[in-house]
Amino acid sequence: MESIVRKATSSDLSSILEIVNHAILNTTAIYDYDVRTLEEQTIIFESKQSRNFPTFVANYNNEVVGFGTYDSFRTKIGYRFTVEHSVYIKDGFSGKGLGALLLQKLIDTAKEENYHVMIGVIDASNENSICFHERFGFQSMGILKEVGFKFDRWLDANLMQLKL
Repeated sequence: MESIVRKATSSDLSSILEIVNHAILNTTAIYDYDVRTLEEQTIIFESKQSRNFPTFVANYNNEVVGFGTYDSFRTKIGYRFTVEHSVYIKDGFSGKGLGALLLQKLIDTAKEENYHVMIGVIDASNENSICFHERFGFQSMGILKEVGFKFDRWLDANLMQLKL
């Protein structure tokens, strides 16, 4: 069983879409309500590419089972050295080290690109993700109370930061 992390291509978008749509429908890892179309996911992917933000996929036995990306944290010029990342793993493939491979690749790439800080905005009830990020040196900078609403409940967001 071989795991590989590589740059995503447009041929990976249907797999990425399946992973993100599962997260939208079943988790609070992403605060979207509506599933995305392939067209919408393509626009997101192409927008990141045009602005030189990476998207990586994790292959496990020749199947795309995870992806990671980062983008601007905020759009004002003063934030230009800070990025916000996302890592998603296909249902049933957690615990195989794929998220770690993706996050390390994002961290390494952000360092190479001379970013200064990486931010993770994590649902505060997601203890697994918080612990996962702490293993990479992310620190909790605070909890934003009831800033999200999904599945008929208010959600807190944990802001986590890694100085690169």
